[in-house]
Amino acid sequence: MNSLQMPSGSGLGLRREMLGEMLQKKPSNVDFFEVAPENWIPFGGKLAKQLKSLTEQYQFVTHGLSLSIGSPDPLDIEFVKKVKLFLDEHNIKVYSEHLSYCSAGGHMYDLMPIPFTSEAVNYVADRVKQVQDIIERPLVLENVSYYAAPGQQLSEIEFTKAVLEESNCGLLLDVNNIYVNSINHGYDALDYLKALPTERIIYGHIAGHFNEAEDLIVDTHGADVAAPVWELLEQAYRFHGVFPTLLERDFNIPEMSILTQEVERIRSYQHELGGMEQSA
Repeated sequence: MNSLQMPSGSGLGLRREMLGEMLQKKPSNVDFFEVAPENWIPFGGKLAKQLKSLTEQYQFVTHGLSLSIGSPDPLDIEFVKKVKLFLDEHNIKVYSEHLSYCSAGGHMYDLMPIPFTSEAVNYVADRVKQVQDIIERPLVLENVSYYAAPGQQLSEIEFTKAVLEESNCGLLLDVNNIYVNSINHGYDALDYLKALPTERIIYGHIAGHFNEAEDLIVDTHGADVAAPVWELLEQAYRFHGVFPTLLERDFNIPEMSILTQEVERIRSYQHELGGMEQSA
């Protein structure tokens, strides 16, 4: 690829244990891959060369783990510069992260909810602009799952839309997170979905979760995608148009032939609803 490209079609989160299989033969229904920069930046040598051989052939996006955009700690400028080098090295345009934080006086190894307040909107937007200046690309933020809302003054959708608007960044639309939050916090998932700004959507995520109780779902990425989440993805395409969508699976990973059946299901929705759009 000679120029920075945006993703398209149906994608798969690439974990290091999948690398050997992908080097032998990429599944035909996987149009693009996603990697976490933190899982690759420390490595050189053979691993770096193997990843490079893939990024030279296929579309890639990145989904970070430790930017901690809402943290009270100062932004880690040196880390952001390393991400910039990684993106440039692999010719990747999209750097996405979580609309949350994972550090406060030290790394917490979990995604914590940013207070839904106007003050937090301005704080996060300023930090997003700093990141975008360094990486020389738009930052893409994901709507995240959360289990508590400390100091809440705005609704989740009000907060999310305000951050996107104030920072002028893109949206990674995580369909599973919408469903999880709708159950855990008692709102209508379709209303939330429809309220998101279509023009901000860069790509999407879909994943599995664990039903802890009737009113508590844990976002695990360790199970098959549930039926209500597939239904919500279909509604997302109907309302916002078909956008690139990626399957996340972080553990309990089945054989590739089984895993890519869900990727194929994404593709089938895209083809069906994309065709409807063209004939409308």
